[in-house]
Amino acid sequence: MRTRIVTIALLAWGLVSVAPSLAAQEPTDLQALIDDAAPGAVLDLAAGTYRGGVTIDKPLTIRSDGAAVIDGGDDDTVITVEAPDVTLEGLVVRGSGDTLDREDSGIYVKAPRVRIVDNRLEDVLFGIFLHQAPDSVVERNVIGAKDVFVARRGDGIRLWESHRTVVADNVVDGGRDAVFWFCDDLEIRGNRISNGRYGLHFMYSDRALVEANALIDNSVGSFLMYSKDLVLRRNLISGNNGPSGYGVGLKDMDGARLEDNLLVGNRVGVFLDNSPQTVGIEQWFRGNLFAYNQIGALFLPSVKNNVFWENSFVDNTVQVTVQGGGRFSGNRWTNDGVGNHWSDYAGYDADGDGIGDVPYRLDDLYDHLLDRNPEIMLFSETPAARALDLAARAFPVIKPRPKVEDPAPLIRPPAPPEPPFDLGVQPSATLLVGSIAMMAFAVVVVLSTRRRRSL
Repeated sequence: MRTRIVTIALLAWGLVSVAPSLAAQEPTDLQALIDDAAPGAVLDLAAGTYRGGVTIDKPLTIRSDGAAVIDGGDDDTVITVEAPDVTLEGLVVRGSGDTLDREDSGIYVKAPRVRIVDNRLEDVLFGIFLHQAPDSVVERNVIGAKDVFVARRGDGIRLWESHRTVVADNVVDGGRDAVFWFCDDLEIRGNRISNGRYGLHFMYSDRALVEANALIDNSVGSFLMYSKDLVLRRNLISGNNGPSGYGVGLKDMDGARLEDNLLVGNRVGVFLDNSPQTVGIEQWFRGNLFAYNQIGALFLPSVKNNVFWENSFVDNTVQVTVQGGGRFSGNRWTNDGVGNHWSDYAGYDADGDGIGDVPYRLDDLYDHLLDRNPEIMLFSETPAARALDLAARAFPVIKPRPKVEDPAPLIRPPAPPEPPFDLGVQPSATLLVGSIAMMAFAVVVVLSTRRRRSL
């Protein structure tokens, strides 16, 4: 009996002694701190957990050194910003709700000139959502996603009517899209976006600069739709192999420029649908590397007024293809007498000026059949496909009209674009080195063949 009484007493004492520590672990009421702060104040949050579901309705700076956790408790939006000139810096934001139609988010902004910098977002449906928040900055954030099927995820970054915003040096993994609706004059640079649906998705957004991003292992690298004057430069776009698998898709675009991009190992390097859509507008593709894709460039038959020069098409299973029937014409493969490098070019350069003396023509019978029957891709590079090509060469009557004719093909590939290695993206270097080595080998073969003929 005495032993039982002692045991009960000890348990009771233990509960009393633990109670203060349990109380200390209760999340701090962040909303109370916000309400008590004067406009323009700086809240330096100490390490610990703070209750989410807060609304910021005055200009404030809320910052931490990465040890303050704002926890939404898996309900609704964690932080809502309704005032301009707010800065959120160095916070861990986690545990939003999971309701798509409510747009549960880690950080939801409804005011201009907001800075969201150096934060980590975990277990959130939508990551950072800017709604009518122009002149804002979203920089150096790490954004994760809820562990749900991709169709039920929210966007890692979403901008709506948030003109002149800078989205830079963020890491987004596992969200749905980084999507920009009705946003003009954006700067999207230095981001790494992976394992989502569309890495970058533009809708009705004009004059954006998209530079030095890494879009890796998504269903689609970047889809540009219903927009004007977008510039894509020095991006690494690799491993995008979903059902469509476009590295870059353009639909109803005007005035797009793709320069010095690495489009490597996608199902399709670039896809063009009614782009450009306006008469008299041209689109430029210059200095890009299309390598090791199933299809380098895929067109719909009506697409015209695209100009390709100084690009390298290297060891794509099919260099260029046209989807469906119809007469394909109206695109140029040279500019000012300079064409593109084609790894399967079988011509020569007798005068040594670096430009092939005979045009590059893509008139393979198998490729012609593939345009109308994509399901026969299975037979690419097989003896059957080669036999069709040999038959067409032996019997010109069945040889198709060339879908690509580059009158000034480059014997040597242009210097490869510089990849954005500062993002920590190293695997593509192996592909680049292999590509350059194979192209150099091709040059050696051509030169040695020319020497033998001159002897």
